[in-house]
Amino acid sequence: MALYLGFDSSTQGLKAVIIDPNRGEIICAKTVNFGRDLPSYQCPGGFLENPEPLVKHADPLLWLAALDLVLLRLKEDGAPLDQVAAIGGDAQQHGSVYLNAKFPGILAKLDPLLDLPTQLASALSRATSPIWMDSSTGLECAELSEAVGDRLQTSTGSPAIERFTGPQIRKFARTEPDAYSRTTRIHLVSSFLCSVLIGADAPIDSGDGAGMNLLNLGTMEWDEAIAEATAPGLLARLPRIAATPVVSGGLASYFVKYGLAAGIPVATWTGDNPASLVGLGAVSHDTAVVSLGTSDTFFASINPYRVDPDRFGHVFGLPSSGFMCLICFKNGSLARDRVRAEACVDWAFFGGDAFKKTEPGNQQRWALPWFEPEITPWVPQAGLRANFDFASASAEVQIRAIVEAQVLSLRQYSQWIGDFKTIRVTGGGSQSMGILQTLADVFNATVETIFTTDSAALGSAMIAAHTAGNISYQTLAAAFSPATQTILPRPHAVQIYKESLVAFQKFETSAQSR
Repeated sequence: MALYLGFDSSTQGLKAVIIDPNRGEIICAKTVNFGRDLPSYQCPGGFLENPEPLVKHADPLLWLAALDLVLLRLKEDGAPLDQVAAIGGDAQQHGSVYLNAKFPGILAKLDPLLDLPTQLASALSRATSPIWMDSSTGLECAELSEAVGDRLQTSTGSPAIERFTGPQIRKFARTEPDAYSRTTRIHLVSSFLCSVLIGADAPIDSGDGAGMNLLNLGTMEWDEAIAEATAPGLLARLPRIAATPVVSGGLASYFVKYGLAAGIPVATWTGDNPASLVGLGAVSHDTAVVSLGTSDTFFASINPYRVDPDRFGHVFGLPSSGFMCLICFKNGSLARDRVRAEACVDWAFFGGDAFKKTEPGNQQRWALPWFEPEITPWVPQAGLRANFDFASASAEVQIRAIVEAQVLSLRQYSQWIGDFKTIRVTGGGSQSMGILQTLADVFNATVETIFTTDSAALGSAMIAAHTAGNISYQTLAAAFSPATQTILPRPHAVQIYKESLVAFQKFETSAQSR
């Protein structure tokens, strides 16, 4: 019996699932929460505290500790790791890891008697890793935009973006030139963890590599001119590109101690959003995905290739071939949780009762929970913005105001992509019937959920099964991604939101300047 293991290294934790394609079952799943399970790394929300609110870095050794721990938990739980035929994985996009000349030698001789953080700490040329939440590279983005011009977006799929890896590398090279000079390899979180698994330098796949402002999506190679404009000698510091997932190498013998077989294929790791698209079975062009996680994201496969004229959307490679577009909103689940906590209500009230006590449209009372500087739209000054007396309103009005504002913003910034018949929803927020119904009504689309909220980890296991086991994505989607819940749009609510969108756009524009 061939089983497949998928990892998902997200902002706040590491998940692992083992699937059996023959039976269409997830055999087991384990999670490591960074804040709860690994508190010594001081990343309770997945990042280190910093007095500068635009700076969001994490300790890269945290991700290694989580890999050791999740495999230990699988082993202790009796998971059939000896039957795993191949491994896939994904990680939060845009995070980068900076390594020195020791890295290849340490990888080649990983000692099973020591843990991964202890062995790889000396290979870091930079102690911390900027992650997708970092928005501190405005200067570098302006410089790249001036140096490269419009070709930056048309060639790489995105304009210069603060959290993208290219501007982050430019800032590192400018502010820490000595450390940059000692850096011989710059990996994404995904390719870094894949490298550790195979004990050798792994490639970056096009799905994750496109989130760097460095990959030319026309050639599926690093753009030499853009790389040179970004930082001196950058091209030599980048791993090779894998246009679609391939077998990056065999599993290193270090991992035999957990019950895995040395040498089994490890597929190229991708980004969490491309993996989620696969895991949700949403590779057709009439289906979009909304992920309600730490960030809220809207993504879908697109054909033909095109870019967002308003410069908020991004285009990545897609593991199942072709391209996908994505729009990311920084204030997602953490913002909703803060509103819930301050309203002193539980999740049952937040997700259900609050919507039963209020009407669609909420009398055009909206509140944008920009508790972190927002990226879509660009709002550097954090703070909640409302067009009514938010503090004096009832909890149910506050909750609907937040949710409707978030969903209307999703709709506003995804209009360039087109309309969709179906939207599949994943992430913790997919458990909220109120949010699901609001999505259906605002988008005038059928909303579907699947049985797992861990769509990225599932997608990574499916990528492993496809890459190493030659199982089609269609077969895997039919087995693992059938809709378990369907929510239809309500015509009266659809009309209310359609009429509200212009007024909401005006409110959001005015809120940006506050």
